[in-house]
Amino acid sequence: MKVLLISANTEQINVPVMPLGLACVKQAVEQAGHRVLVLNLMSPTDTQTRLDPALLEFQPEVIGVSVRNIDDQSMRQARFLLPAVKEVVDICRKATAAPIVLGGAGYSIFPQAALFYLGADIGIQGEGEGALVELLTRLEKKQNLEKIPGLFLRDQPGQVPDASNWKKPAQYPLPIPDSTLTVHPDFKPESVWLPFQTRRGCPMGCSYCSTAAIEGRRLRKRPLDAVISALQRYVAAGFDQFFITDNTFNFPLSYAKAFCREIIRRGLKIKWQAILYPLGVDAELVDLLARSGCVQVSLGFESGAAVILKQMNKRFSPRTVMKISELLKARGIRRMGFLLLGGPGETRETVMESLAFAEKLAPEMLRFTVGIRIYPHTALERTARSENLILPEDDLLLPRFFLQKELSEWLPEKALEWANIHPDWIFS
Repeated sequence: MKVLLISANTEQINVPVMPLGLACVKQAVEQAGHRVLVLNLMSPTDTQTRLDPALLEFQPEVIGVSVRNIDDQSMRQARFLLPAVKEVVDICRKATAAPIVLGGAGYSIFPQAALFYLGADIGIQGEGEGALVELLTRLEKKQNLEKIPGLFLRDQPGQVPDASNWKKPAQYPLPIPDSTLTVHPDFKPESVWLPFQTRRGCPMGCSYCSTAAIEGRRLRKRPLDAVISALQRYVAAGFDQFFITDNTFNFPLSYAKAFCREIIRRGLKIKWQAILYPLGVDAELVDLLARSGCVQVSLGFESGAAVILKQMNKRFSPRTVMKISELLKARGIRRMGFLLLGGPGETRETVMESLAFAEKLAPEMLRFTVGIRIYPHTALERTARSENLILPEDDLLLPRFFLQKELSEWLPEKALEWANIHPDWIFS
């Protein structure tokens, strides 16, 4: 079948983001024998101009639309991003009768609500490599679509897939270094970090986090040799800056260390970034990070108050964060810190404790927000509903935030005050 895959993301909330998930799906669909055309809409050209030639000349039999972001997660200046995706779906709908299939990280958090809002025909929650290939096979043979893992139909209620539907990443091919993972030449090369994933899933269960809906709670690693060999192919193709998208790069610690050692052993001259969960990071790992080319880590400590960390179901203490931060600083690895202020249990005292902690930590950059985005099937959602902060029928697709009522006026002003005196702090 002829399959048009569209990356509908046009936002650069932090930096230009390459469609890694779509590239993985493309590789799987091509290996299954289908003809694929990929369209990345992150460019200065308007949507209609980009879509028309692909729809009219390629004549797709199935259209896949990847939805990365629902909103910008900022209560201060909330932006709902789906209208632009709906424009993509509407243009496709007018030009062709091909079924439109939604997927991607953002879609997976709201599989039924986003499907109705965007007016597509089918949605795939979670990993799309296996599910889309199975869907194409059944469409081609005109078979029933029931019981495809993660599949949602607009005219039938879907079910959230259970853990048995999350496959081992080794069963799916890593994407090849082709034009799918490149950007428009107007973007500065130094601003582009190629996304790369070595494992999926996160078992930590932070109170506000949506990762479980996207990747599942079971941590699943790709074979290390396949990972490093893929990196070598990208380097040979001219890429040398990578962002490791694993939610918890340092879990398991042995795998993270082996990854670094293999980069060193094979002599890969790359720069890379990763996301560290501030627990179980030792001096040996930090040394390996530095020697293998890691130049920056995202250190998601979220709060500097122990009581709030406990509310968030974090497994670390401020003292542990400080120790890890000092190890990273000593090896010249830049630290990007994060604070989420205003959640359950937050008080003026815990806010000031967090701000003082971040100031003492002194990361090279800090992003902080007031109010925490509420996602379905999280502890934060349950708390918000128990406190009647959201209506029972609210599906949360439109951005909703948790902010302690008694802090609603004081906290934004205090956050702005601290942002103004710290040039490396970004209040969003």
